[in-house]
Amino acid sequence: MPVSPLDYRYGREEAKQIWSREGRHARQLEVERALVWAHCKLGRVSAEHYDKIADIADPGIVTADRVDEIEMETRHDIMALTKAMAEVAGEAGWCIHLGATSNDIVDSAVALQIKDSLKLQIDTTSILLKTMCDIAERERNTVMLGRTHGQAAVPITFGLKVAVWVDEFRRHMERLEELTPRVITGKFLGAVGTGAAQGEMAFELQELIMSNLGLQTPMATTQVVGRDRYIEWVGWMANVATSIEKILQEVRNLQRSEIAEVAEFFDTEKQVGSSTMAHKKNPITAENACGLARIVRSMIIPSYENALLWHERDLANSSAERFTLSHSMILLDDITVKCNRVLSKLVVDSDKMMDNINAQNGLVMAEKLMLVLVDKGMTREESHEVLRNASMTAIENKTHLMEVCNNDSRITDLISSEILEEAFKPENHLGFSGLIVDNTISKARLMLK
Repeated sequence: MPVSPLDYRYGREEAKQIWSREGRHARQLEVERALVWAHCKLGRVSAEHYDKIADIADPGIVTADRVDEIEMETRHDIMALTKAMAEVAGEAGWCIHLGATSNDIVDSAVALQIKDSLKLQIDTTSILLKTMCDIAERERNTVMLGRTHGQAAVPITFGLKVAVWVDEFRRHMERLEELTPRVITGKFLGAVGTGAAQGEMAFELQELIMSNLGLQTPMATTQVVGRDRYIEWVGWMANVATSIEKILQEVRNLQRSEIAEVAEFFDTEKQVGSSTMAHKKNPITAENACGLARIVRSMIIPSYENALLWHERDLANSSAERFTLSHSMILLDDITVKCNRVLSKLVVDSDKMMDNINAQNGLVMAEKLMLVLVDKGMTREESHEVLRNASMTAIENKTHLMEVCNNDSRITDLISSEILEEAFKPENHLGFSGLIVDNTISKARLMLK
């Protein structure tokens, strides 16, 4: 019966297929085939025997079920694979796994899984980045309340808020491009990485295999590919998962009833928010993705520990990596798609954003007025103290800050009522928000071409 939620609740089929039992099996067959192909190219195996191996290196012929049956006896997965291949290879069976050690097959097959995973990650991350660019562009001039420490700060635009996310994901795309050659690296120099079993043409053999599989060739390995490569990829996935959670956490916070500035789309015709509170419209997709992001991040620790192998290798990493790599990738794919689903249909209430600014009774414009007073000759320290006192009075008396300022001669002696009124308009204290949005989007869209 299914136990893992990946089996029945989370993850897209295209992601799960890569890391499925069948996906692993098919890629290991592909690596065994590439090994014999390379031997053929170097003249050690005949073309006829290679053709036979190529024919039977098919998961429909050498099945995962048969490999599992043999493994029950051998208690060794790759030996079971080679035996299953030999059963149907006839005379060509002699060259199967020739000169290889198990991890030549395992790690090169994992590199193929990573390579295919990266294709999906490039696609999903690009789609999400484009969605965020579209939002930032659309909401470029949408004024809202900026908040620090959970408190009202000064005005910002929703476009600028999203532009920060855009630039973060542009950096994620850059990182992915940089790490790709390092993490799609296989290996084929045998039991302890010396190449002794591969013969005089060991380097040529390894290069041919890696080239045939579309993988990178390592400089030096033990029996395994260096796990720093896996750490880097899992680290990237944890980093992206964290960014997604940060974005969706912000959506959830802005959807709070007392804020209500943005909201996850809710199908009012059919969707149910609560089994008892009929009025509820909960951000369930955002919450779901935030929870799964924590699982992705949790894979960082075992990934580091999987690099700590005895001497040229031990097997302590093998079982853990069946979780760390597959679960990180499948869940990140899931939450990236969910984040895009939330953002692509995000409800933005610009009127409520302005209502929340107005509810602050002008307090969020204290910085602007302070700077106006400095321009009129007041020292920065004095203007800060004047506005601090005025703000405290406004808060205590529950009045608008502009009313308090109008009754303070230190302010009215320097600026007219017209200037004072202009200083309390939120749109007059947005700085270069629009230009920042434009520049950020422009740079990100270049990466998407």
